[in-house]
Amino acid sequence: MLQIQKKQKSNFKSISKTLINKSLVALFATGLFAVLANGSEITESQDKKTLLKHVENLSDEEYDKFILGRSFFKIPWVEAPSATTARDGLGPLFNANTCNSCHPSNGRGNLYNENGTLSRAVIPKLSIPSKGLKEELEFLKTNALIPEPSYGGQVAINGTAKVKYEAKPEIKFEEIEVEFPDGEVDTILKPNYVLNDLQYGELHKDTIITFRIAPSLNGLGLIEDIPNEKILANIDEFDKNKDGISGRVNYVYSPITKKKEIGKYSWKAANTTILHQSADAAINDMGLTTSIFPKDKCTDIQVACKEAPKARHQIDLPDFRLQAVDFYIKKRQTYSAKKDKEYEEGLNLFKQVSCAKCHIDSFTTKSGLEISPFTDLLLHDMGEGLADGRTEFDASGSEWRTPALWGLSLHEKINNKKPRLLHDGRARNFQEAILWHGGEAQASKEAFMHLDKQKREKLLKFLERL
Repeated sequence: MLQIQKKQKSNFKSISKTLINKSLVALFATGLFAVLANGSEITESQDKKTLLKHVENLSDEEYDKFILGRSFFKIPWVEAPSATTARDGLGPLFNANTCNSCHPSNGRGNLYNENGTLSRAVIPKLSIPSKGLKEELEFLKTNALIPEPSYGGQVAINGTAKVKYEAKPEIKFEEIEVEFPDGEVDTILKPNYVLNDLQYGELHKDTIITFRIAPSLNGLGLIEDIPNEKILANIDEFDKNKDGISGRVNYVYSPITKKKEIGKYSWKAANTTILHQSADAAINDMGLTTSIFPKDKCTDIQVACKEAPKARHQIDLPDFRLQAVDFYIKKRQTYSAKKDKEYEEGLNLFKQVSCAKCHIDSFTTKSGLEISPFTDLLLHDMGEGLADGRTEFDASGSEWRTPALWGLSLHEKINNKKPRLLHDGRARNFQEAILWHGGEAQASKEAFMHLDKQKREKLLKFLERL
């Protein structure tokens, strides 16, 4: 009986191997193998759960780490002290109690909630300009900006127990008409940032207020895997080739390595790695301390914040849990659009109007994987229309890191609504986003506007697929 079972198992393995080999031949013949070969990391699947799926071939230990990271990303944190010691430490000041609140299904945040109020994914940021004083310059060696004295660098819309929230944000929009050379008229929205119900007194008279919407987490691990030399190869800080584009790196201080490194993450490339970005979001968005940022964000006048009950442990999010969150973000599948004929036609138009000079469509990672994030990860001056006046390390008040475009098409699948675009969600669609481009992108915007309507629509359809 045992011999028969062994023979049947052997036959099954032989048949399976034959079927697999035949399947591979078919995949090579149809050109689909490239999708599946990258499939452990890259997918063309478009559904609500695309960005929730892990890459293939994780070991048992890696899968456990992925699940641990997912749990701390998704399950709500609570105020300390609590019986739930693994998840207490929220606040005292915070905007959301889960990462998922701002990144639904790991996608881009919404501008508004269903009831029309501003979403928690929209974060008010504060800073004051440097006067060049010695102590300020010393502070800025290891900090991105000078925070507002009473409220800090970010406004919290929630507080725990007896700790008051800081303010309630609002955006008021002004409509501006833009006319194309062919006579078409479109309307763009100019934002006015408002902070209501200030709980800790008036803002500093020189305060710079800007709002930021949470970006998609699509492909962050692959972006981290882009070699630095590939990023540096695209620098043209002084526009030596005279094309009007002068991208440069934001060199930022890393609290992890204690030295200046290339910034890759956040709207102004102020964070160096996913671990750095995750710790930054933990402390600023949820009030969770880590070994990277071990102190609560309470200003001198926020007495109740400083006296709020602490968790039993010194650090709210210890290293092994923070590293699990980092692993979870890195080891999810990345969405990249199917490269068919329609894609190639749209890409050609994209390149024709020079969008691809900044939104670079191809990089090769350290592991040899070719990816299409549509970013150069460099800072570019985008003109006065998009300028917010906020400097972050080397980034000026009008400079922004080129945002990656891949994965934006998933927003509608996840949220049943189209994404609001640009750093503050002012643009209701891709055309409005393009019309806000100025500075180094002014020529590209004008080239787009001079396309005939049919080509403009083809280019916009291409962007909607990314």
